[in-house]
Amino acid sequence: MSTAFLHHRPETAPPASRSTMAAIEQKFGYVPAAVALMAESPELLSAFTRAGALFERSSLDELEREVLVLTIATRNECHVCVALHTAALTRMGAPGHLVDALRAGRPLTDPRLEALRTFTLAVIDSAGAVPADRWATFTAAGFTTRHALDVVLGVGTFTLSTLANRLTGAELDPPLAPFAWHPAPAPTPTPTGRMSHSVGQIDAV
Repeated sequence: MSTAFLHHRPETAPPASRSTMAAIEQKFGYVPAAVALMAESPELLSAFTRAGALFERSSLDELEREVLVLTIATRNECHVCVALHTAALTRMGAPGHLVDALRAGRPLTDPRLEALRTFTLAVIDSAGAVPADRWATFTAAGFTTRHALDVVLGVGTFTLSTLANRLTGAELDPPLAPFAWHPAPAPTPTPTGRMSHSVGQIDAV
């Protein structure tokens, strides 16, 4: 963890962060480390929580939203977000193979959810200039232009949290320990000069 950021309690946080922290504590039963660190900036904390509330009201359903979040979280290697949203999917009763695939960044067996996953990655990787083939796959799966814009909302919302969590070095809270996740190591050269990909460190959930 970086020593540059303070791990706030409600009584030590900037006054403008305290009501948001209290609401989050009431929801979770504790103040998550990520929130305690983010609270140093009341504006960032407010922006994330407000955008998150708006995203929950978007045209994407609950499972689709979680697919999008885990896609962003694994791409940005935010272990806190991966664990938190793995826990959310587990509470929802999502199939284990779906959760495992999302955590590993593998293609999904459900065509609609896979179209959402690849479209989300295309939005990020192309900075919004999504290639025609990704658009075609997305719309063929039944998604609309409103869905596409709500994907942008989700990308923006969870780019805030994943980057903030990595910047502050947010640690995993004990209740999320069963859902811990580690990114796969970078490919390493083999003696022949080819790249070898190691299996990612993905804990059982």
